[in-house]
Amino acid sequence: MPSINDLDLKNWKQYQDIITDSLWVIDERDKSGAHKGDYHGNFIPQIPNQLMRRFTKKNDWVLDTFLGSGTTLIESRRLGRNGIGIELLPEVAEIASQRAKQESLFDTKVFTEILIGDSTKKQARQKVDEILKNHKRKNVQLIIMHPPYDDIIKFSNRPEDLSNAKTTKNFVKLFGDVVSNFIDLLERRHYLAVVIGDKYTNSEWVPLGFYLMQEILNRDGLILKSILVKNMTNNRAKINQGNLWHYRALNGGFYIFKHEYILLFQKK
Repeated sequence: MPSINDLDLKNWKQYQDIITDSLWVIDERDKSGAHKGDYHGNFIPQIPNQLMRRFTKKNDWVLDTFLGSGTTLIESRRLGRNGIGIELLPEVAEIASQRAKQESLFDTKVFTEILIGDSTKKQARQKVDEILKNHKRKNVQLIIMHPPYDDIIKFSNRPEDLSNAKTTKNFVKLFGDVVSNFIDLLERRHYLAVVIGDKYTNSEWVPLGFYLMQEILNRDGLILKSILVKNMTNNRAKINQGNLWHYRALNGGFYIFKHEYILLFQKK
């Protein structure tokens, strides 16, 4: 059976930096090159870096349906993967475009495209289809989804923005629409990765990660391969407030969020 990555397992000891544990403890985000941590809600570059090296080859195609400020595409350029990113907000897409262009560590043959659109809609899918067709491709080899964590951060006032979903149930449904819109583009044996955290509201833990996991598993053709737990450090809402949050947790009977999930699914 052909490999889905470029790893030479005869020399497997050279890959000590590739994480194979389900607990990811990463103390500092990669700030090299075009990477910046200023966009509220972007994930650390090490996540797409690890995923692409494990689950794609050079010149493979990666699709990010919630692109944000462009972290995934910066990494795809560095690693010699072709990348397509979809971003709802034009002003954020422009940030992503500028940062991807600034990334100097890339193969000049690598293709990168940023689309402005709503990933729940067929129009966004049609744009991706057109790009792949122009490059004589039918599939992508990795899909990365890092949606808003429900309404924790309001990214815009637009009703189609998932962070403005009326209820958590509606948020999960809209996320499911994105999965349905693109999952058939994923090549068999390849991976869908979802990066998501939970939330705490009205004195109740809301397990967004498990809600989205079940939403995906309700579809045929995908199996759950891993639930990765990644530590959260330097949270903007809690930075320099450790003692205050410790008191609040003791007083309120809750535990402070220190993790998020990377859910990995494989297409059968």
